[in-house]
Formats: sequence, structure tokens, C-alpha cells
Amino acid sequence: MSKFSDALTIVRKHLKEDEDLFHSYKANIAMAFKDQYYRNEKKYKNRGDIHMIANVAASNFLDLLVKE
Repeated sequence: MSKFSDALTIVRKHLKEDEDLFHSYKANIAMAFKDQYYRNEKKYKNRGDIHMIANVAASNFLDLLVKE
């Protein structure tokens, strides 16, 4: 197994076993989406808008996750 695979196994284990950690990640992902949704100034958002917002939010979450 690679170091990356080993690390993912550890993360999965902790997310499954630690309800507070799971909730924390879930809340951070949800807030990344909500924040990005409200940054989009269009009053009525279509499917393409939501798709773009979700992708930007995912990038924002991952950027915060890997930030040292």
C-alpha cells in the first residue's frame, strides 16, 4: 500500500469512529458551499450556477484542509 492509501485508511477510520470529527468535516463542507452560494450575486441560480458554486466550494474546502 502507498503512503497516501495508508493515510486515507486512517482518515476513514477516524471519520467512522469519531462522531464529532465526522460532524466537523460535514459542517465545514456545508459551510464552504453555503458561503460560496451567497457570494454568487445572481438572485435565481440555475443548474449550471449550482454546479459551478459546488466546485468552487469544494476547492475552497480542500484549500483550507491542506493549508499549513
